[in-house]
Amino acid sequence: EVQLQASGGGLVQAGGSLRLSCAASGFSFNDYAIGWFRQAPGKEREGVSCISLSDGSTYYSNSVKGRFTISSDNAKKTVNLQMNSLKPDDTAVYYCAARRKSVRWLRNPLENLYDDWGQGTQVTVSS
Repeated sequence: EVQLQASGGGLVQAGGSLRLSCAASGFSFNDYAIGWFRQAPGKEREGVSCISLSDGSTYYSNSVKGRFTISSDNAKKTVNLQMNSLKPDDTAVYYCAARRKSVRWLRNPLENLYDDWGQGTQVTVSS
């Protein structure tokens, strides 16, 4: 059974940083990708970043590219999202999710078709 546990959210001022972590278990890391998604009130859930756990390939949405960095520690089975230069528009509930890699995943790694989800963690950026 895939289990995901997100942590690290909080309140930060604009320009500040936060580090989210996703503890994962119950699946083979070589076959999966882990993604971070976010959902702000009244908005659709959007893909922020994801990482292929087998080769470390990373993907970012245009809205966070250059500010966020995703990384994985396969020994600890965790995926981290370092968020720098945070903006009020980054305020949302952040979720980590797992998806078995496929040709379709490779075409759009941030497509919201992930299979297993952790609980969300709130990130609030004040202006």
